[in-house]
Order: sequence, then C-alpha cells, then structure tokens
Amino acid sequence: MMKTPISLLCACLPLLAWAAPYTPKDGGAVIEQLPRRADATQSELRSLRQQLNATPQDLALAGGLAQRYIALARSETDPRYLGYAQAALAPWWRQAAAPLPVRLLRATILQSTHKFGLALQDLDAVISQEPANGQAWLTRATVLTVQGDYAQATAACARLSALSTQLVTVTCLANIASVTGRAAASERLLDLTLQRSAGAAPELESWAATLLAEMATRRGETTLAEARYKTALARQPRDSYLLGAYADFLLDRQRPQDVVKLLKDQQRIDALLLRYALALQSLPGRQTAFLAAKAELATRFTAAMQRGDTVHQREQARFALFLQQDVPSALQLAQKNWSIQKEVPDMRILLEAALAARNYGAAQPVLAWIAANGVEDTVLQGLVRQLGPQDRQKISFIKKAGVL
Repeated sequence: MMKTPISLLCACLPLLAWAAPYTPKDGGAVIEQLPRRADATQSELRSLRQQLNATPQDLALAGGLAQRYIALARSETDPRYLGYAQAALAPWWRQAAAPLPVRLLRATILQSTHKFGLALQDLDAVISQEPANGQAWLTRATVLTVQGDYAQATAACARLSALSTQLVTVTCLANIASVTGRAAASERLLDLTLQRSAGAAPELESWAATLLAEMATRRGETTLAEARYKTALARQPRDSYLLGAYADFLLDRQRPQDVVKLLKDQQRIDALLLRYALALQSLPGRQTAFLAAKAELATRFTAAMQRGDTVHQREQARFALFLQQDVPSALQLAQKNWSIQKEVPDMRILLEAALAARNYGAAQPVLAWIAANGVEDTVLQGLVRQLGPQDRQKISFIKKAGVL
C-alpha cells in the first residue's frame, strides 16, 4: 500500500504559493502569534532540528523532518514550511544523483514552485530504481496533468491500481478525465468510489470531494457543487487549494460577503489574499480594507517578479485584469502562464484577458485546446460565446469544441 501524505499532497492541490519575503525592522519584532495548539508540534520540530543540526548528514532524520514540514505546509496552508523542508535537505539538495528518498522529497518541493522539468527528472530517477513507488507515480501524474500531458498522466495514474487504494487511483484518473471529454462518467465513478471508501484519510476524502465539487461546478450544478465543497471543508478546513476553489465558486455567484468570511484568517497565501481583495472590491463600506489588500498584493507580486518567480502568474494576471484594470499586462501574464500550465483556471484567465483586450487571436490556443481535448465547462462556454460573430467565423475550430 502506498503511504499517503507526501505525493498525495501534490495531487490534492496544484500549487502552494510562496509569500513575498518580509524582513522585520528589529530582532524583537513579533512576526506572528502561533496558536497554542501548535505549541506541542513546534516543540517537537525544534527538538528534531536540534538533532539535525548536530548530525546534518543523518539522511533518515533529515528526510523525516522534511516530510513533517511538507505535511505542515499543506495542513497549515503555510508555504514557509516548504522552505524549511528544503533546508533540512541542504546537504543533498544540489546533488544531481541525490539519494532516492531525497529525490522524491525534492520533486515534491520543486513541483510546488513550478520547476516541473526538474521535478520530473527526480521522479523518473526514483521510478527507474523503484518502479513500485506509488508516491512517485502519483506525484508524476500530478505534474503531467498540470502541464496538460494527459496521455502520460493517465499512464502514471493507471500504475497506481496495483500500488494504492481504489479511491486514490480513481481520483487520479478522474482528475484527468474531467477535462478530456469524459466528465460525466468519471464523476459518477468517483462519487460512487468515495461513498464506498469510508474511513479513508481526511486529506484523501477532501481531495476527492473537492474534485467532485469542481466537476459539478463545471456542469452548472450549483447546489450539488456547494454541498460537496462544504463536505470537503469539513474534512480539511485549512486546505488552501480547496479554500481558493470555493472562494471562486462564491465570487462567480456574487457572494463576496461569504468570501470575506471564508478567508478572513487566510491572507498569508497570495492566491487567497487575491480572492479576499476581489470580494472586498464589490462590498460597500470596505474601501479601506480593499485598498490595503490591493497594495499588499502589488508589493508581493512585484517582489515575486524581481526574484524571477513564475508561480504567481495566473493570480497576477487576475490581479492585473480585475483589480488594476491593466488589460495589456493581464494578457501578457496569462499568455506566459499558459505556456507553463494548462488547467481550467488557466484557460479561463487567458480567455478573459483576450476578450478584455479584444485580441481574439490570443484566445486561439485555448480554443484549440478545448476542441482537441473536449473540455466541458459552462464558464468557458460562456466566454467563448462572447466572441463576436465575425471573429467566430474566422476561428473555425471553435465549433469543434461544441461550445457554440
């Protein structure tokens, strides 16, 4: 059986955003108050760090500590723990042929910062020596799905059937099938599999429930989608990807107050601060808070660009388009983002930016992708319909997507 969390974390959400660095003015400044319930965990981690400092070449200790940090990055929606995980692996981090446990952990961290090529190199090395490593296959499937390489991602998911639970395998496959013309059948199968998987790990149940919520959303089944989002949140209330997906669902239904309530304590993550600001923008009497959130986002995105960070491009495109009304920049960012990852939100922001710019040629890569893969999504369909009649005639393959 596959041990859950490491690569399952990758499959549960695409990417954790790195917050912009902050340097306190003096050593006595309080950066953040940690909840008391975290004291025991933090005390244990301090003890492990002290042990590792004394024996930095202890691979088992370093790997165990890095794994703990990666799990915390997920459960606490705090990407700083990924940096701590990398630091724990420092003696081997730059080794091309690092030990296999390090390469698997390194791949998990690399994919979170969009270094997909390097992550796949590590994963392929692990799989070549340990072909029954379910974690490596699942992480590989995740990376390939984000990149839009559905054939290889499906093959990686299929390998899990003999290495993991049925719920892991079906969720992995459904994630791909939902955007390749097999949404209805995969949704039914995943729903049935989840019902039959009582007692599964909360993070796995949340991953499956979140995907089911997104599937219902794409079909326009609002009531069902919201029920599924709430089911997922009951299992993983601090899941950053889930919070972002549900916030987008609420924003699309003009429920900004619900978004503010949902994300009031989750603004450390750039992607969640963006949604918080989008909600504040449409609320009367919240102008001061909105301007503060907008300014903070501008600072974070500027810092990310200065250090060559491409993780934020999808969110930054939304920021430029909807908060700054900078259409040219939004389109440029959306196009750069599309060259890296090809999930439904990536399709959406590129179509939105192309429509705002009245640059319908810029929409062609997404339209071709929808047609080639049979992507089903009511929001994407609505955006395509906004193209002018003459422009629709010029882009003949739109009709092949079945959205006109």
